Amino acid sequence: MPTVTYREFRVVLQRSGFRLVRSKKHETWEKTLPTGEILQVRLSHQMGRDVPTPLFHAMLRQARLTREEFFTLVREA
Repeated sequence: MPTVTYREFRVVLQRSGFRLVRSKKHETWEKTLPTGEILQVRLSHQMGRDVPTPLFHAMLRQARLTREEFFTLVREA
């Protein structure tokens, strides 16, 4: 699996409709689904550093994205 940076994850969240709602010790990103359910993803401020693989998969689950969807959004210019 290719390495992913926090910056890339941030871009994918923006492209998939999440919005930054809090930026203190960590950033909190939220997305409201059509059903009214709110998804939340917390992200470190580490910018260019790599996201550890287990954490990457946990954040994908929180965002309800597949690896394929994630890497498609990363490649969009």
